[in-house]
Amino acid sequence: MGRAKVLLSVVLGAVLLTTLFMTVPSAQAPSTPQRQRAPSPWRFAGSQPCVNTDGGVLQCPPGDRAVAIRAGRLFDSVGGRMLTKQVVLVMGERITEVGPDGQVRIPPGAQVIDLSQATVLPGLIDTHSHMYNNRRPAWTTERSTLIAIQNAQADLRAGFTAARDMGSHGNGYGDVDIRNAINWGDIDGPRFQVAGRGIAWGAKPADPAAPPNPLASIVIRSAEEARAAVREHVDRGVDWIKLYPTGGYSFTATGEARYVLTYPLPVLQALVDETHRLGKKAACHAFGGEGLENTIVAGCDSVEHGYGLSQQQLDTMVGKGLAFDPTLVRYTEPYMDDNDAKNTGGKFRMIPIFDKAVAMAVATKGLEIMIGSGADGSTYPHGTQALDFEALVKRSGMSPARAIQSGTIVNAEVMGWHNEVGSITKGKFADLVAVSGDPLADIAELQRVMFVMKGGKVVRND
Repeated sequence: MGRAKVLLSVVLGAVLLTTLFMTVPSAQAPSTPQRQRAPSPWRFAGSQPCVNTDGGVLQCPPGDRAVAIRAGRLFDSVGGRMLTKQVVLVMGERITEVGPDGQVRIPPGAQVIDLSQATVLPGLIDTHSHMYNNRRPAWTTERSTLIAIQNAQADLRAGFTAARDMGSHGNGYGDVDIRNAINWGDIDGPRFQVAGRGIAWGAKPADPAAPPNPLASIVIRSAEEARAAVREHVDRGVDWIKLYPTGGYSFTATGEARYVLTYPLPVLQALVDETHRLGKKAACHAFGGEGLENTIVAGCDSVEHGYGLSQQQLDTMVGKGLAFDPTLVRYTEPYMDDNDAKNTGGKFRMIPIFDKAVAMAVATKGLEIMIGSGADGSTYPHGTQALDFEALVKRSGMSPARAIQSGTIVNAEVMGWHNEVGSITKGKFADLVAVSGDPLADIAELQRVMFVMKGGKVVRND
């Protein structure tokens, strides 16, 4: 009877831990919880195991061991400069010391990882990903989830140790479950912030004969429904609220770009205000026109895409502290020209308009520019998002150092995780990547990551 009580207490503790992870806001990047030992004496298979969050048994992880990384070059993302001959000490999940070789003492018995011929950088961060592919009718939930896990792990192996997921693509709140599984150490993947289903505008009255799809975006038709949809997302454990103030675009006969407006401004304002009231941030899919203007007026925390941004709008964003996430590669793919050629007879194109907006953004002093890919497994494969660093440098005139800062410390700041990730700093998570060459000389080096460490665990070492 006593043994049963002990085992029950372990399981209840795991359930409590699960509840805490589901309800506590992501004020900081989560540590992997320590595994608890199974009750003694262990009278079952093998040596005494550990207990995971749902009460199941599994092998205990090895104890923490000091690791020393010798870096030939090390990118300081806070100062935007390249340092040479540095040593990074790691214990468990955290960085315990960083400094010049010769000044940092390597403890006896530490594992030494020699990257003296490489460049070490903070783990990369993608702030606009979709771990789930668009769900296909024939897919089961299990199939869709397995593909999502595969995508997340491809991102991690490519050096993206953290990410913001911008909608589950018809998979409900499955992104919350995958985020939690990664946080608990059940599977490998980036540190995620997630947005759940997303909230869409219903331009037509609801059809009583067609019940809402509980896995697709929540459709709203009033400010009251808007606030309720935000509350549901927060109750289900999301980190961000994903909104869609604009739909698609078209061109007039004279070549003026027109964008579909979705939410009326009072509804969008209710969405953003309720999001902020509940301690969350909103990310707005906004191409241009009135919907983009409303996005800025309402104070949406990050403007996603922004094809038609003007200088005045960019200046307003700086004044309001709103960030810009251009997803440049995703919306300059050749298919964009193909569609425009088909729809306009080859007269008008969106890509030059978008290129101009992003170049203006890069030149706007004080604007936080993020690096998000929009990778979704349809036109942009997971694991290739470093293409966006190169695009911002070569298409938009951003310096390589600033581009790397955008994809590390700037993204960490927008996500509220700047005290945990985004730079190689004492006390932060040991999230590190390495490339053979110098990405300040060739930004495409970031597409050739050869070493990945997340939380002190080596994920890849080529």
